[in-house]
Amino acid sequence: MGLSKELATYIMETNYDDFPDEVVEFTKLCILDYFGSAIAGSTKAPVQMIHDFAIEMGGTPQATLVTGGKTSVAQAALVNGASSHIVELDDIHKASIIHAATVVVPAALAVAEWKKLSGKDLITAVIIGYEVGFRIGEAVTPSHYYYWHNTATCGTFGATAAVAKLLNLNEEQIIHALGSAGTQAAGLWEFIEDGAMSKQLHPGKAAMNGVISGLLAQKGFTGASKILEGDRGFFQAMSETFDESKVTNQLGNKFKIMENGFKIHASCRHTHHAMDLLIDLKKEKGISEDDIKGVRVKTYQVALDITDNDNPNTEYASKFSLQYCTALALVKGEGGLDAFNQDTLWNGKIRNLMKKVQVEVDPEINDNYPEKWGVIVEVSFTSGEKIIKQTDYPKGDPENPVFGSELREKFLKLATELSEDERRNLANQVLDLENVSEVGEIFRLFDRAGV
Repeated sequence: MGLSKELATYIMETNYDDFPDEVVEFTKLCILDYFGSAIAGSTKAPVQMIHDFAIEMGGTPQATLVTGGKTSVAQAALVNGASSHIVELDDIHKASIIHAATVVVPAALAVAEWKKLSGKDLITAVIIGYEVGFRIGEAVTPSHYYYWHNTATCGTFGATAAVAKLLNLNEEQIIHALGSAGTQAAGLWEFIEDGAMSKQLHPGKAAMNGVISGLLAQKGFTGASKILEGDRGFFQAMSETFDESKVTNQLGNKFKIMENGFKIHASCRHTHHAMDLLIDLKKEKGISEDDIKGVRVKTYQVALDITDNDNPNTEYASKFSLQYCTALALVKGEGGLDAFNQDTLWNGKIRNLMKKVQVEVDPEINDNYPEKWGVIVEVSFTSGEKIIKQTDYPKGDPENPVFGSELREKFLKLATELSEDERRNLANQVLDLENVSEVGEIFRLFDRAGV
């Protein structure tokens, strides 16, 4: 049996009643976390450009935009996917290196609203989408990640799986939908070299392509039946080392969404382990940057591939600089959305401290990646004292969790484009999603000219 066929069977046969209560509750938190990031990103310039593009292209008003107004289902997925990724506070699964919410949730929301489906339908589709996306991501990680942005590539499969469930596709249609997903899967890391806006296009297109794949398959459009494991398929083309057994191992018996992690710092996840430790050190010691002689950050190679930048010159680049984030944590003692701005980018204390930061690979930590995203930080002081801290899991990982109340507060802080009452109403609706008869009900707050 081919992998697409096994996934199709899983997608078809999995239903809401199969999920334990704790899985449902956790999934609602993932959806709420999506909305916080999406609303916070809705006014950012790259997202507004994508919004303007969608409006210019026109389209039947089928689904709501977090940027305001309505457009076609496919274009709503595009805009709402892009919007949820830009403030760097969207969820993350460490084994697959996928931000699933930013691709699965907007695709599922758009289709569920359009088809007037229920909150239970949405929850089911989201869980299935995370499951499929994470499994394919794990199969190709870590070699795939060097060139390819997993959220964009593997996320396309997750979005497609969610849409296929909502459209009630049959087995053959789902196989074709996955084939179309795989042939559209794209997203190269080259954008990081000059801070291009492509990172927002990636999740938007993944969500949009998931919608396209499902809708085409529903009409009888065919796709490769072995898009994953075929000789010229996804695995062979896009990974130097892959393990296809990870796609189906315990499929249907394990809920991968429960492995999902959440971000509390508004930067690349590969900077969070060091930031956690250094923010704690700042609080414990009340230290001044003038007291610091040097800082060594020892971590895994992939973290340096993405975040080794000792001179970021834009606010966005600073979020992908381990040196900058290390210095920011020690100077400001925080890493939330408000901590990254033009003032902090060129802050003299941060810039001077960056010069004292060394980053390097630790062999043991590197060997444990991606199961563990570890770091050792060594802070040497002018007094001669040295403090060493270590962690295997950034805050927000399942092994180092945040609580539901913290995620609710995170949402309330991020969604400030809505009034306080609107934020609380939206949070209450999402956290009671299984009792929502039509998903469109939760979008009433957005159904106006702008958020």
